[in-house]
Amino acid sequence: MKHKVTTEWKGEGLFDSTVNNHTIRIDAGDGNKQGPSPKRLLLSGLAGCSGIDIVSILEKMRVPIEGLEINVEAGLSDEHPKVYNQIHIHFRFFGKNLEAKKLVKAINLSLEQYCGVAGMLRKSGPIEYTYEILES
Repeated sequence: MKHKVTTEWKGEGLFDSTVNNHTIRIDAGDGNKQGPSPKRLLLSGLAGCSGIDIVSILEKMRVPIEGLEINVEAGLSDEHPKVYNQIHIHFRFFGKNLEAKKLVKAINLSLEQYCGVAGMLRKSGPIEYTYEILES
């Protein structure tokens, strides 16, 4: 299986990337502020990948969450190429009577086994997480 994207320069530090017929504006971060930077899109990909896994796993475990918010922060190395050398993910689960043990199991399965984005990013540094449960 292969994935394909097409990315076109739009002038200055701007690019439009087409992914499965969806266009994403990418900005080099030099002041245009018309889209996210490529590195930040990696963090968004990590949040989306783990979120998809976690929701699916919890559905199979019959754990009815009402919401999930994922916040990702990452530190960059000092030397070029500047890569993420540490990543912290904070998961916020919303629902009633959620069992922490099941949520943690879903997080670990995603980050350690299923999420390919986590698998790739883990090669440049550790991925740690915290979570909280908010009664809705």
